[in-house]
Amino acid sequence: MRKIRVLIAKPGLDGHDRGAKIVARALRDAGMEVIYTGLHQTPEMIVEAAIQEDVDVIGLSLLSGAHMTLFPRVLDLLRENDAQDIMVTGGGIIPEKDAEKLKGLGMTQIWGPGTPTDEIVTFIKEKMEPGARS
Repeated sequence: MRKIRVLIAKPGLDGHDRGAKIVARALRDAGMEVIYTGLHQTPEMIVEAAIQEDVDVIGLSLLSGAHMTLFPRVLDLLRENDAQDIMVTGGGIIPEKDAEKLKGLGMTQIWGPGTPTDEIVTFIKEKMEPGARS
């Protein structure tokens, strides 16, 4: 069985990547293949990397407050590239009302600070089971 492939990305000018690295390590330790793109990625760079790497999931991490601009742009670019089968999740300091709007736009899940990494691992594994996303 193919490993779940996850791209962890830090869009925009947010320079805080400790949480993204912790999540990336937890996913890797859980047997997933993780690609970490590093800081200051544009939505275009993120989507291009996700398509090139044939990932199943994009995990966006953002603490700068630009989530209502950058997260929807990633979703739009995935649609434009016929890659909306890639599940998109996000984490950061995101108000609940914004998180609900983002889910309405196509984000699968939004996690806040302090979310246990095993919760993220379990969520992704369950969503990636055959037939789980239909």
